[in-house]
Amino acid sequence: MFTGRNIHYEMADKAQALSCGGIGAIHLLAQKIGLVDLLNERVHVLKRHLPYHESDHVLNLAYNILAGGMRIEDLEWRRQDESFLNGLGAQRIPDPTTAGDFTRRFAPEDTVDLMEAINAARQRVWQLQPPEFLSRALIDVDGTIAGTLGECKGGMNLSYKGIWGYAPLIVSLANTKEVLYLVNRPGNVTSHAGAGAWIDRAIALVQPHAGKVCLRGDTDFSLTGEFDRWSAAAVEFVFGMDAHPKLVALAQGLPEAHWRGLARVPREIKTEPRQRVASVKEQVVQARGFLNQRLESEQVAEFEYRPGKCRQTYRVVVVRKNLSVARGEHVLFDDLRYFFYITNRWDLNWDEVVQVANERGDQENVIAQLKSGVNAMRMPVDNLESNWAYMVMAALAWNLKAWAGLLLPNRERGQQLVRMEFRRFLQAIILLPAQIIRAGRRILFRILGYNGWLKDFLALWERLRGLAAT
Repeated sequence: MFTGRNIHYEMADKAQALSCGGIGAIHLLAQKIGLVDLLNERVHVLKRHLPYHESDHVLNLAYNILAGGMRIEDLEWRRQDESFLNGLGAQRIPDPTTAGDFTRRFAPEDTVDLMEAINAARQRVWQLQPPEFLSRALIDVDGTIAGTLGECKGGMNLSYKGIWGYAPLIVSLANTKEVLYLVNRPGNVTSHAGAGAWIDRAIALVQPHAGKVCLRGDTDFSLTGEFDRWSAAAVEFVFGMDAHPKLVALAQGLPEAHWRGLARVPREIKTEPRQRVASVKEQVVQARGFLNQRLESEQVAEFEYRPGKCRQTYRVVVVRKNLSVARGEHVLFDDLRYFFYITNRWDLNWDEVVQVANERGDQENVIAQLKSGVNAMRMPVDNLESNWAYMVMAALAWNLKAWAGLLLPNRERGQQLVRMEFRRFLQAIILLPAQIIRAGRRILFRILGYNGWLKDFLALWERLRGLAAT
């Protein structure tokens, strides 16, 4: 099919075009929700604004990622691209060295101001949503490990996995996959270290816009000392609990009649069901005589429990998994494992509590996108605070994607955009080849290509044009 042979190159006549034609609509979005002004009003790290303001630096890093850049050094391509500069109405933008120096000016309180400025713009996007938008806001919290090969980065340390680097804390909104707070920490800290204060900030941010707020996290985030306070504030939660001996003894003491089979929600199949493919991994495990654990059945039960730091009791839903341990074709013995979930939600049955807790695993996809899609955790600068600031600015690109989906007139297509992987979003909405024409006090992006999302992109642009600037 690839039959081209006599291929030549030549320089075109004077014309301006760029590959990321969707960047103009993203900049219009930032202007309409007041993000530019909020960054300048609330973030103060520059003594003099000659010629750049704080918003110029922050948006420069975010737009670099949205234009397809993967590292700070890619800013050099942006600043040499006359069409990119003209498309955004910029005479110049900071070079990579200046951008790196900007991140090193941040103290922890400055990065908090940066996140709160972004959250103020986020709330303006939420105010444009229908009333049922956040009937129940699901706040997920988790920690991760961001490794680095550098040896001189301040604040780095050795994690429990033997990886040198940092241990960021991520607090996100499951409804829209937005990152609410992103906190950098040394690599040797525990996953839940300092999480309570950031969870409280997320609750205060979301509560005015939500009917109810529900917290979710794994066993590390069962902060029992906070349960009573959260319950008194009408905040719901579903957390995993460690299977310590006391809980295991309570589960084993339940009468057998109290247990029932766990009914998991079947996976939605949008097309016709297909025949299950044989597991190659299972065949290799059996053939080579590896130790193999097979799930035979799952049962679920419930009991009430009062943690040592609490004054009231809570629901504990326990899942009992019956495993058979085999080596090759020979079954060695059966094993029972217990998994516990603690919650103050009485409106759910046992199966639903397990389902809500397990759905928190979708936050791993958000973290994966921050790492490999947005590349927010490359740790490109030289200390913990500057890398924290860079992470927040890079994550702004991810949040701008979510806001574009929320403001799309077609709600169904908007939800697809919200759930879309970052690199696919770039191909659908941002990397649209366009000619740049500046005339009559306007900047015209003349689209030169087509894809299946172009109609939605133009609908988004029309809505943004109609919004009153805040």
